[in-house]
Formats: sequence, structure tokens, C-alpha cells
Amino acid sequence: MSVFSHPEFDNHQHLSFFSDPETGLRAIVAVHNTNRGPALGGCRMYPYASDEEALRDVLRLSKGMTYKSALANLDLGGGKSVIIGDPRAHKSEALLEAMGRFLEQLGGLYIAAEDSGTSVADLQVMGRQTRNVAGVAARLGFDGQPSNGDPSPATAYGTFVGLKAAVAHKLGRSDLEGLTVAVQGIGNVGYRLARHLSEAGAKLWVHDVHGESVERAVDELGATAVSGDEILKLDVDVVAPCALGAVLNDDSIGQLQAKVVAGAANNQLALARHDEALVERGILYAPDFVINAGGIIDVCYERNGHDAATVREHVETIGDTLSEIFARSEHGRQPTGVIANRLAEERFMGVAR
Repeated sequence: MSVFSHPEFDNHQHLSFFSDPETGLRAIVAVHNTNRGPALGGCRMYPYASDEEALRDVLRLSKGMTYKSALANLDLGGGKSVIIGDPRAHKSEALLEAMGRFLEQLGGLYIAAEDSGTSVADLQVMGRQTRNVAGVAARLGFDGQPSNGDPSPATAYGTFVGLKAAVAHKLGRSDLEGLTVAVQGIGNVGYRLARHLSEAGAKLWVHDVHGESVERAVDELGATAVSGDEILKLDVDVVAPCALGAVLNDDSIGQLQAKVVAGAANNQLALARHDEALVERGILYAPDFVINAGGIIDVCYERNGHDAATVREHVETIGDTLSEIFARSEHGRQPTGVIANRLAEERFMGVAR
């Protein structure tokens, strides 16, 4: 299939493929738009079933970063990279250094940050070969605690703020005591979100492909473990997808019992029309590229002079942005994703490259 006719191609500015037989590295970088600034986005490592699946993911994710940065009012464009492979079995320092050399060849067009399957330590290894990595500096975190550059705490906190805004709009609740939430994916972000929810008094049901992550949530947060088949079907107030994307589809939407979908996963809608399908079922959807922007906000401030209090204040505007989107959606009788897309496009398409 030609890239230009790919269903996820959206006039992306740049797409590059890299192979290093010596280390086994196979990677793709996609830059969607740089109107507002250099493309910054995570480097994901995942054992994709096919090259086509990897290409689809990187095209979708890079576009989402453009919209995310614009709605977060950041001077950044959108990009993403994927490394094809199992991070638990195939990752090595040599492979990461090869990725760093690849990023350096792009001359600053794209800047990589941590993502699913990679860590701050991994990005630091890439940084031996390139200046084009972010979220790697030891500093005072947005929460006032020492940070090694990991954006997960800010992403989780922003998602928590956004989830509260969604609950207030849809359920008319100003507190989360006794709120029932199903969290799909208890990784770096999902666990931190679950902890915020638990501390606010919410009751949790959790699932993750890694059993030790589930056990941690059960032991430390009092969560209830459920299977992957059950997690999106539970009779709860909120479903919070915090794993991979495309979980909201024809099959899953029809089985949702929650009234709110608000989670940190990227590209939760399998197809754009699923936004309308959620509206038809009376489910409020917090667009993922709005609610999960805390991490990119945190990384942006690291690059441009970090002030923890300013970062926290900026992350908390996620709730205000979502409240505005929800209100406009209700008033105009259009899906929340349509409204969010329109606002983002106004912000990045009107900026000259």
C-alpha cells in the first residue's frame, strides 16, 4: 500500500523508515505538522503484529500530537516514532544508540520523548547519539518532588483533572467519593491515575496484560482485578482506557455501561465515526488528545525553562479546556471530538510554517 493513499495519512510532512541489521532495530518516524514548532512526541516500542500495524500507529499518533500540543497552547508540532519489537526481549543499549543516530539524522525536525515500551533511561541512552530527545533531565517535578524527567506523573495528573471535569459535567458531581471507575491498563500512567482516584475516594476495577501491575494495584490501592474481556463492560460510572488505542469500536461501544469515558490512552476511537456512536449511547467522551496532554506540557517546560508551579498550573487548564469542549458540544449538538478537532485546527493551521 502506498503511504500517500494510506487511510491514516493526513498530509504528514515527513515519514522515514530506519533499519539497523546489526542491532535488529526497525523503526518509523512520522512528523505530522510543524507549523507551531518542532515536532515532539513519544518513542514507542511494541511488538507489532505487522509492519502495516506499526505504520498505522505512528501515523495516527503523530497526528494526535499535533492536535494535543495545539489544544495545550504549546509552541510545538506533532510527531511520533515507533520501534518494532518486544521491549522486554529485544531492547538493548546498542539498539537504543542506533535509534539515537537515526534521530540525529533528522536534524531536529523531530524530538523524541518517553512512551509505552520506553523509559527515561532509554531516552538517555539515545541521547548519547543525539540532542533530539526530551524529558531526560533530572529536576524538580511538577508535583514538587524530585523527577528524572519522566512525564508520566504529569500525564496522570492531567488525566485525573480532566476526568473530574467530565464527571462534573455528565454526572453533576464535584467530588469522587464512591465513584466507580474501570481502569484499563495499569502502567506508568494508569497506575498513577488509579492512585489519584483512590485517594479521592473512588472505587477501582483494573486490568493489565502484565499480572504484576494488576497485583500492585490490588495490594496498594484496594482495586478489584478483572479480565481484559470484562474491563470495558462493567457497570461503572467511568471507563478510563490507559493502554493502547482503538479500544472504542463498534463492538465495545455497544457493550459500555459507563456514562463517561475519560482515560490517558492515545487514539481511543477506532474510527472517527465512533465519536458520534458514543453520543448516540449517551456517553460523554473526553477526547484523548486533550485529557492526556499533561506529559507534553511537562516536557515542553523542561526544554524551555522548568518551573514546577507553572507546569502544575498549566496542566490544570486541561479541565477548563475540556469543560469548554463539553459545553460547546452540548450547545452545538456535535460530538466532543469534532469540537476539539475544530479548536485545534484553528490553532495550528492558522500559523505560517
